[in-house]
Amino acid sequence: MEKQTKKTNKVLKGIVTSDKMEKTIVVEVTRFVEHKKYGKRIKKTKKYKAHDENNSKKIGDSVEIEETKPMSKDKHFKVIK
Repeated sequence: MEKQTKKTNKVLKGIVTSDKMEKTIVVEVTRFVEHKKYGKRIKKTKKYKAHDENNSKKIGDSVEIEETKPMSKDKHFKVIK
């Protein structure tokens, strides 16, 4: 018998940068990566569209988003906190 492992969805923390769409927010996630050759830490940011069912989040709020099945062309995350 093979042991089955449960696949966990990706959870990211970020800040809301836009709430103009209906039931959708744009979350900017910042992370630091180290340069391969020089070792300097570099700040990288990426924006994700996330589903916000109640339109409760506003610009500047800190949120956690979780990966889900695709809800539209660009929206693959939902707000959990």
